Amino acid sequence: MNTTSIALIALTLSTSTLMAQPTIKQTAGRDQLGDFAPQFAALNDDVLFGEVWSRTDKLGLRDRSLVTITALISMGITDTSLSYHLKEAKKNGITRTEIAEILTHIGFYAGWPKAWAAFRLAKDVWADPAGATPTDAKAAFQSEMIFPIGEPNTAYARYFTGNSYLAPISREQVTISNVTFEPRCRNNWHIHHATSGGGQMLIGVAGRGWYQEEGKPAVAILPGTVIHIPAGVKHWHGAAADSWFAHLAVEVSGQDCSNEWLEPVTDAEYDQLAPAN
Repeated sequence: MNTTSIALIALTLSTSTLMAQPTIKQTAGRDQLGDFAPQFAALNDDVLFGEVWSRTDKLGLRDRSLVTITALISMGITDTSLSYHLKEAKKNGITRTEIAEILTHIGFYAGWPKAWAAFRLAKDVWADPAGATPTDAKAAFQSEMIFPIGEPNTAYARYFTGNSYLAPISREQVTISNVTFEPRCRNNWHIHHATSGGGQMLIGVAGRGWYQEEGKPAVAILPGTVIHIPAGVKHWHGAAADSWFAHLAVEVSGQDCSNEWLEPVTDAEYDQLAPAN
């Protein structure tokens, strides 16, 4: 796999991912206070977000969201500022079950009324996907990422549990596809074979998903997560139970490459991944 190609892929991901651009672009300060308080606006946009939030090599966006939410709720700030950061937390990979546990935990330390106020906002941000039509949920997920969802993955549907979608991103130099999974959708156990080289790379794009190798614990995939899959390794990947999920699939060149599709991931196996629900 060409190192330059991987770098170019990383640079196209949005600033909400763990593989972030050098600075996060924020204009809220100038949009709302640029004329009234230009210095405050500049500090908000250029320092707080452009420098502090952009130091993702020191602390990832997911952890920064968690810290910020905790701080705001502890101070009793449950206005549009908290709403904004709850939305960002969802983009940064915090699931509905996780935010419910986070707010419950905060309630014991910061105060029960503050947790109640935060829950009212969080319910809107993590609205129950069962209350939306599949079309609405798909459209909402598309708005979270820059790559297209693509068309139903009918050619490989027999190797998936649930509905998936496929969008070709590149067919020159390196084969790259954006694969999107509905909640609980996952592919069968499978192996990428090659006599030399080969294998696959996965790069998380949006939502939250799982990757698991046979005999090893499952690994969460968040936006910006990079998974290296050598040839000959039995594995599967797919969406978390409460989240749509998309990753780039990068085919690694090799000799005599082929895929061997195996048995489905059973509901019993999948439901053991409770922390992602």
